Formats: sequence, structure tokens, C-alpha cells
Amino acid sequence: MSIKHGLLALLREGPKYGYQLRGEFEAATGATWPLNIGQVYTTLTRLERDGLVRAASGEAEADGRSMYEITDAGQAELAKWFETPVTRESRPRDELAIKLALALSVPGVDVSAVVQRQRMSTMQSLQELTRLKRGGGEISWLLVLESMIFGAEAEIRWLDHCEAMLIRHRAASTTRAAGTTRAAGATPAAGTTPAAGTTPAAGTTPAAGTTTAAGTTRAAKPTTTDVPDQQEPDQQEPDQQEPDQQEDHTGAKK
Repeated sequence: MSIKHGLLALLREGPKYGYQLRGEFEAATGATWPLNIGQVYTTLTRLERDGLVRAASGEAEADGRSMYEITDAGQAELAKWFETPVTRESRPRDELAIKLALALSVPGVDVSAVVQRQRMSTMQSLQELTRLKRGGGEISWLLVLESMIFGAEAEIRWLDHCEAMLIRHRAASTTRAAGTTRAAGATPAAGTTPAAGTTPAAGTTPAAGTTTAAGTTRAAKPTTTDVPDQQEPDQQEPDQQEPDQQEDHTGAKK
């Protein structure tokens, strides 16, 4: 909430003194946003400079300070503020989220302990807010109070979520570390030898004078024993002529 717009909203009801504005502002917000009188008058001075408020004519405080009233420009600014949604980017940064993020990056900080302490503190605040709600009050105060209660409940749920994330993160880190250790100490499977020491298959003789670039013996092609070729029947010498096919001295068949 902007103090500037808060004071404009209060002046919308009519001219007011600075101290009156401070008291009504704190009452409307349930004292969740305490103001000192210096903040009030500093803000009123800026509003007057911008033409959003002016000193009410004919009226002044006992110490000579004037009452203030809203101008037409101030009315338009206030209407614009009510019509414009509050964006997440315009809200104050979440100190708790930033604290946990930094705790994760700083060595030696027990992040789980930070979460536990914050949860206990938020739980105490939630109990106090719930007690105040039972007392009732103006609807403006109850709206602010309900917002604070919902915010505390959401923060507790978020802290539970953070704790669960930390547990999963630690478990994953442990698993990765264990896997890295196993990989670093791994040994070849039984019965296997490194590639550099590979030997030819049993019963084969490597081709003479052949080696690989790495100095390992190339798998040799098996050699075969020369065996004299046996002539196939159709490869034998030409058959001798049968007796009945032989020719006599005259060249006639017998």
C-alpha cells in the first residue's frame, strides 16, 4: 500500500490535520503499518507540490499548521489507484525467500535450521493473529487482519514445501556422489582384458609382419595346410578305347 494513496483516501472524507491522518491511517490498517508524524507531513508536502492536496482555507492547527484537503487532481489520482490492480512486481521483495536462496549458497549455513526457526516464528504470529480476529473490530481492520492470516498460513505451507525440496535435493546429491565413486573405482569384468592386450583367437596364426597402429596384434587369418588336389573323375586322363571300339590294322572295326 502506498502512503500517498492512503492519505488521499482519508482526505477523500474531508479536510484533516496531520496527526489526525496518522491516527486514522494506523486504525484503518490495524497498526500493521505504523507511521511517524514526520512521514505524514513529508508525504503531504509532496502531495501539495504535485497539486493533489492543498491547505484547507480558514482552518489551521493550534501550532499554526494547516489542515489539508484533496484537490480534483487528487480525486482523479485516487480513482486511478483503485482501478489499477496491484502487480506482483510492484510489491516489496520477499526477504525470507531471498534469505533462503542466499543460505543455500553460503558455506556453513544450516538451511534446515533456518527453515525450522522461521516456521516456529510464523506459527506464533499466526496464533496471535487468530486471537486478535476473535476480538472482532471494524471491517477495514478485519480485512487487513484476514490478509495477514492468509499470508502466514501460505508462508507455513511454503516453508513445508522448501523443507521437502531440501530433502529431495540432498538425496539426489548423495545418489550422484555414490555413482561417481563407483564409476571411479570400477574394474573390468572378470575374464576380459583391455583392448591393448587383446590376443589372437586360439588356433589362428596372425598374418606375418602385421601389427595395428596401437601396437596390438591384429586378429590373424587362419592358414590352411596345402593338400594335393585329387583329380576328379571327370578330370582323369582320356579313357582307353574299349576292345570292341579298337581299330585293326586296316582301320576297320572288329
